[in-house]
Amino acid sequence: MNVLRSHRPFEILLAEDNPGDVRLTREALREASIGNHLHVVPDGVETIDFLHHRGRYADEPYPDLIILDLNMPRMDGRKVLAI
Repeated sequence: MNVLRSHRPFEILLAEDNPGDVRLTREALREASIGNHLHVVPDGVETIDFLHHRGRYADEPYPDLIILDLNMPRMDGRKVLAI
């Protein structure tokens, strides 16, 4: 039995400002064959907005997993963790 399989896709939030790293993450998740929806935000401010369902993120699901870049513009990952 595959423990990673569930009845719904995993909701993954990727907080990453580097397009190359976003692309590599997408490829890695695709190759791992994990059923998921990947949501990408470019900085810490939008990460917080996503998590609090503010603005354009009002209808987004709460993520099952957050992949957080520590060095981002506007608000870095350390500040996001503190909040």
